[in-house]
Amino acid sequence: MFANVRQQLRETLEEITEAGLLKPERVISTPQSSSVGVAGREVLNFCANNYLGLADNPTVIEAAKEALDRWGFGMASVRFICGTQEVHKELETRLSDFLGMEDTVLYSSCFDANGGVFETLLDSQDAVISDALNHASIIDGIRLSKAQRFRYANRDMAELEARLKESSEARRRLIVTDGVFSMDGYLAPLRDICDLAERYDAMVMVDDSHAVGFVGPTGRGTPELHGVTDRIDIITGTLGKALGGASGGYVSARKEICELLRQRSRPYLFSNSLAPVIASASLRILDLLETSSEAREQLRSNTARFRSEMTKAGFDILPGDHPIVPVMIGDAAEAAAMADRLLDLGIYVIGFSYPVVPHGQARIRVQLSAAHSPEDVDRAVQAFVQARG
Repeated sequence: MFANVRQQLRETLEEITEAGLLKPERVISTPQSSSVGVAGREVLNFCANNYLGLADNPTVIEAAKEALDRWGFGMASVRFICGTQEVHKELETRLSDFLGMEDTVLYSSCFDANGGVFETLLDSQDAVISDALNHASIIDGIRLSKAQRFRYANRDMAELEARLKESSEARRRLIVTDGVFSMDGYLAPLRDICDLAERYDAMVMVDDSHAVGFVGPTGRGTPELHGVTDRIDIITGTLGKALGGASGGYVSARKEICELLRQRSRPYLFSNSLAPVIASASLRILDLLETSSEAREQLRSNTARFRSEMTKAGFDILPGDHPIVPVMIGDAAEAAAMADRLLDLGIYVIGFSYPVVPHGQARIRVQLSAAHSPEDVDRAVQAFVQARG
């Protein structure tokens, strides 16, 4: 049987390659950092989600080493059997306090967190209203539920209001949006969303994976930035980006929501507990975020510098002030080829094309980090100019 399937799969892979959509994995031979080893040489890394430069932070690494000695390597269990340690409960409490929410539930990833929310809270009597550019994990999580599904164009409040009116017969309604849309660096208009949610009696959920740690005056994410923390019902996020770059996710929400997730959320009930070393290191990271703003300030400075210099150089970049900076190319093959030329020039970036972004909107997504120096930023801009030819 597989002989036929093998040929079909090979043909599909050939089509992907010929269309310039193949996504090869480059092997890094060093720890994650502002510069990494790729193909036997050191290059500047401008494509990681290491926003605050904490992936190789000595204080975080030391906390992880201490955690291995105290808590061991892994739990070999799920939370409700014998997989809950004191460090898990402490991290949930700290995240709740940091985000200004009532309670928090840890997951092995934010993908699992988003996968575990909708099916637990909503059934066929209910409706979920989702931004068209929401992350794949939100889309998949919604598919797992029996809720009625509505979609509105990216950040289009008129369409959101129309969808709220269409879903007026639902028992419960949940508006869900990314806090920051990861392919564009655009921020969701949370104040407007909350206004509509209150007018039409809907709940609000925000995936703030690309914001927590550095967006907002104290790094508490897009709800803090927009001044709506007390109006948000559910925040999901990751420990695998700004908060250390390892793995792990969470749902921070109203107390009753978290209590029900602990009883009914399948990714929580049937997945191994978050490794204690990650939980413990995450506590140290929260200490760093609450005692110093230096990394956030450096990240903002690097972002402004790169955006300004790329604009002066004539590149088509999407507007904003987020450290995700999409450099628009258009053609998928050209985006991949330009990323290869940049690697030859010592700048590690990745071209993004369909299905990650729409056809004809291929781009190189540059991601700034607090670990970059101003000289690193200038070198990246110069490389883009040279790679353009």
